Amino acid sequence: MLVLPALAGCNEKVVSHWFTAEKAIAYFSKIEEACNRDAGKLWGKNLYGPLMFIERTSRKITANMPDNEGLLKFKDGVYTGTYPAENIINTTSIIYGGTTFGMAPLPAEEDNYRITIRGIHALFHSFQKEKGIDPENFNILIMDEKEARLWMKLEWKALKKAIMSEGEEQTLAIRDALIFRGSNRESYQRYALLENKFEAYEGLATFTYMLVGSDNYKEFKTRLLEYLDRIYGFQSYARSYGAIHGALYACLLYRQGFDFKSISPDTTDLGRLVKMQYQIELPEKCRDVAGSIALHYNINEIYREEDQRLQEIKERLNDRVSNFTERPVVLLELESPSFDFEPEDVSYLDTLGTLYHGLRVSDNWGKLTVTEGDCLVSNNYKFIRITAKGLKQDRNHASGEGWQIILNDGWEVARSEQSFFIRKRMY
Repeated sequence: MLVLPALAGCNEKVVSHWFTAEKAIAYFSKIEEACNRDAGKLWGKNLYGPLMFIERTSRKITANMPDNEGLLKFKDGVYTGTYPAENIINTTSIIYGGTTFGMAPLPAEEDNYRITIRGIHALFHSFQKEKGIDPENFNILIMDEKEARLWMKLEWKALKKAIMSEGEEQTLAIRDALIFRGSNRESYQRYALLENKFEAYEGLATFTYMLVGSDNYKEFKTRLLEYLDRIYGFQSYARSYGAIHGALYACLLYRQGFDFKSISPDTTDLGRLVKMQYQIELPEKCRDVAGSIALHYNINEIYREEDQRLQEIKERLNDRVSNFTERPVVLLELESPSFDFEPEDVSYLDTLGTLYHGLRVSDNWGKLTVTEGDCLVSNNYKFIRITAKGLKQDRNHASGEGWQIILNDGWEVARSEQSFFIRKRMY
């Protein structure tokens, strides 16, 4: 994510020598203290448990607990090892050495808040895994369409107003947000269940790590709304919106003393829960009234923002698309991919796909790392295109301008006319 403050940055190139065992122990202690303050009140269980931080460049693991198979070695008060080169490093939950760990990538430079919330974020995903909810790559394509983005921005403005207000003003703002939400879903009904899942999986994670990681509610609310402002300006919402969207609704539930232990944190419709908790009545057709309500949320400014975005997309199409349509490329087919990226490094290119300015992805064929330049991911997430300029390859490694691929055994880069593709090795 989705991320998102807690997501790993694709531009982190500096080796993180600063994360000593002494510092690691201090951060583990701080995260444990935060989890102990909550003491299971939020989810019915103290979230603290096996947690590992990983340095991106060296892939060094620093963990607070041992694994069941003895892969990690105890040294200076922490458990250390090396994370496999072919695996993606992301804020998630993994099974390593027979033990479920929360996994959090380290930033290139020390950032107290960022490190703390990444750890809590990873631990919450371990809690979800314990509940039978596996990590998933969400990609809600319709959230990059102009109409969906308009409704989304209106909903966010109303939710922000609701979180900042009290009494009747708050109730009316919540009603407005739910009307905008309903209008969006009336247009894109078949995506509703997937949206619920995204908002619950990553949104509840955001809500939890921000709340548990804050010293008080005021700090939590400030951090949450700052995060909303950050995501609001993203060029693409398809892979990021759920992380803030679900958190905003969870915040409103929390203010009402809602019992989060009563919900399943993967498929719940958080908007519906807020509607019930605040006893909001909605019209039969939300779109019948949404247009007039939108005037109170500066809809004309949102139109200007979206028109500017479309103009920027057009300029990117003219400027960059030839790299992937007119020149030799390397085509990678995606079967069961795992992605790691910064959401602000994503640019939507309409029917051509999504442009990533930095990306790590692993699949059956190995791991691709794009550090400079761009790569183009198809809208159905079945293919990635990267430039073939400067292509070099040996048996288990290929590289080009701004990217490299570590190939799994049995795979190779093959030529097809003027371009290339990844395939199983022909013996």
